[in-house]
Amino acid sequence: MPGMSIHVVDVSRGVVARGMRIEVLRIAPEPAVLADGPADATGLLSAPALMGPGVTAGRYEVRFHVADYYRSQSVPLPAEPFLDVVCYAFGIDDAAQHYHLPMKTTPWGYSCFRGGA
Repeated sequence: MPGMSIHVVDVSRGVVARGMRIEVLRIAPEPAVLADGPADATGLLSAPALMGPGVTAGRYEVRFHVADYYRSQSVPLPAEPFLDVVCYAFGIDDAAQHYHLPMKTTPWGYSCFRGGA
């Protein structure tokens, strides 16, 4: 099914990042907020706007609120965290495809890529 799916995993603790706030914005051609909410119990962002016609060719940005997530999990962070909000900017050329965006994170690093779901 065309669209976008986002999955976030806290690899520092070996769990999905349930509750991490994730924002999805279309930057161009027409700016819009497509989703803004927490990852669910499976680590996925549930947002109907990310499936089907809501995702068109253009520029996008996903914002992962990493520091707030770790603080909510009682993970000790410095007063000025190394990672606060991670912004992942990418483009979609063929809106007929599905774009699965897994993110793996720790308080000190992350990996984002286009997956195969």
